[in-house]
Amino acid sequence: MQLELLNEQGQATSKVDAPDAVFARDYNEALVHQVVVAYQANARQGTRAQKDRGEVSHSTKKPFRQKGTGNARAGMTSSPLWRGGGRIFPNRPDENFAHKVNKKMYRAGIAAILSQLAREGRLAVVDSITVEAPKTKLLAAKFKAMGLDSVLVIADQVDDNLFLASRNLANVLVVEPRYADPLSLVHYKKVLVTKAAVEQLKEMLA
Repeated sequence: MQLELLNEQGQATSKVDAPDAVFARDYNEALVHQVVVAYQANARQGTRAQKDRGEVSHSTKKPFRQKGTGNARAGMTSSPLWRGGGRIFPNRPDENFAHKVNKKMYRAGIAAILSQLAREGRLAVVDSITVEAPKTKLLAAKFKAMGLDSVLVIADQVDDNLFLASRNLANVLVVEPRYADPLSLVHYKKVLVTKAAVEQLKEMLA
């Protein structure tokens, strides 16, 4: 598989050889969907909580007499059938949303996404991404010159200057290969990979 090598103006100058095992896989939509959903589910926190019939504020007095009213019999206002009553199966803070995905499946899903991005022309290679100082405007100007407004950068090494310059850009994310997640790969319009990061991805996913 050959990937485009971009210069600082965002123009393709040549081609770079990339491993077929990572960048030329068949697209498995079901696997990619499972990996993305699992990643989102595993990021959820159990912070929601609801009250059951024993926890809502209520009176234990019988609302009305048992017979003769024509209403369904009722013992107290905390019944889940009543407005303001407790929930039958309330959400709890300790609820576990985790999905299990095997390492082999996860790696195959990442490789399938990278391969599809390469086929769609949304993935390209650059020699390196660096900034001289930790200033957002320097990195923003670099991406503007390349014609990129939404980009995920997979760099072999993220130094302090690059990290600090990128963290305040809304549609830019700079990560090392080990932190490249399936959701970010799908979300951003363009993915830039440095030459050294291509080799790291090969070691991780091939």
